[in-house]
Amino acid sequence: MSLLEQVSIEEILKAAGPQIHGTVAATDGMSLRIGGLAGWVKLGDTVSVSTTSGRTVRAKIIAIDGELATAFAYESLAGVAGGDIAMLERNGDHIFPCDQWLGRIIDPFGNCLEGGPLRVGKHPYALDQRAPNAAKRKGLGPRLATGHCVFDTLLPLCEGQRLGLFAGAGVGKSMLLGELAQRVEADVTVVALIGERGREVRSFVNDTLGADGMKKAIVIASTADQSPLAKKQGAYLAMAIAEYFRDRCKKVLLVFDSLTRFAESHREVAVSAGEPPSLHAFPPSTFRTIASLVERAGPGEEGKGDITSIFSVLVQGSDMNEPVADMIRGILDGHVVLERKIAERGRFPAVDISRSVSRSLPAAASDEENQLLMEARSVIRAYEGAETIVRAGLYADGADPLVDRALKLWPQLDSFLAAKQEAGTMESFESLRAILHDEDENAAA
Repeated sequence: MSLLEQVSIEEILKAAGPQIHGTVAATDGMSLRIGGLAGWVKLGDTVSVSTTSGRTVRAKIIAIDGELATAFAYESLAGVAGGDIAMLERNGDHIFPCDQWLGRIIDPFGNCLEGGPLRVGKHPYALDQRAPNAAKRKGLGPRLATGHCVFDTLLPLCEGQRLGLFAGAGVGKSMLLGELAQRVEADVTVVALIGERGREVRSFVNDTLGADGMKKAIVIASTADQSPLAKKQGAYLAMAIAEYFRDRCKKVLLVFDSLTRFAESHREVAVSAGEPPSLHAFPPSTFRTIASLVERAGPGEEGKGDITSIFSVLVQGSDMNEPVADMIRGILDGHVVLERKIAERGRFPAVDISRSVSRSLPAAASDEENQLLMEARSVIRAYEGAETIVRAGLYADGADPLVDRALKLWPQLDSFLAAKQEAGTMESFESLRAILHDEDENAAA
């Protein structure tokens, strides 16, 4: 054996360290109580449990109480029994991403779902790490063209912005996310499908992104049948991949569907760890956990790229005050509400302008553009406020000049809010200006 071979083996053994193991003391469905790891194990460590039936089950340490550690399983615990060996793993909380991951569909554990191995990068990235230094972060960048007139004007999306898409089921959320993933300019698109149906994953990849979209995209899929911990792992994996490309000065678009399922997964894990539910069955740590994840997106530090992110939030009955929606709204750079009534009458995207806001304004627009946007919102609010009495036949023409103008302009504005504009943001503003001001110019002529 050569000296080089001897050194290599010694380095490998040194890096591996001692093999630490404990034994399963109890289990209750998705969690385990493990003894024998005191003094070695810490929160966040991963253990592998070898069952008598030959299965190996991985679990994560979520609580430590004296001699016993509580671990939550990444998969079913069927076959696990008391006395089974639980081996402590090392480096289970890091990934090694590389550029060759583009175009691949990856599960929460870094395996390619299409078959075949993934290339391993040179530098480790922690799945759960701190957000960039707040004092060193850049501000939001320029406006990004989305292909939708409503987003290119009234609800702009800027480089590094974190936008929330609040919607119930069946109002066009998935289709809108797919269109934004296709149209928003970015060097790399990271798509996190958390708790999604398996069929929808394939549909999103094939029908929504397509072959061209997948060339610059990485899809992380954690399906509905997987454990809550696997869903959380998928979310952290997607964010770590986005950070890898951001640190290489890339413009990254993160499409995250959905933060609600991430919050629900955290609730299951936290309650198993002994944390009491408080706010509508969500434990107190839910807000901090969501905020820690969301804060990692956004503008990078000077000399690095940005992570522009679109987070979907599932709301029941369009209730923006339900616990998760209420928590999330305050930590994003804007929220877009998709309204069921608008979708039911056939306008897509079904954006409720009066309940939506982009916090990139007014900085993202010129003084003239901001004036135009304020005017448009005023007209839309006037129409919505008078719609009920107009439909009931109780409004008399001439009673309110603003309402009269809103009724006249509404058909064009309604069409504008559903329109797509390939040319860019300036053309969208020109279209809006024409709707609001052409009548004045024609009257003056």
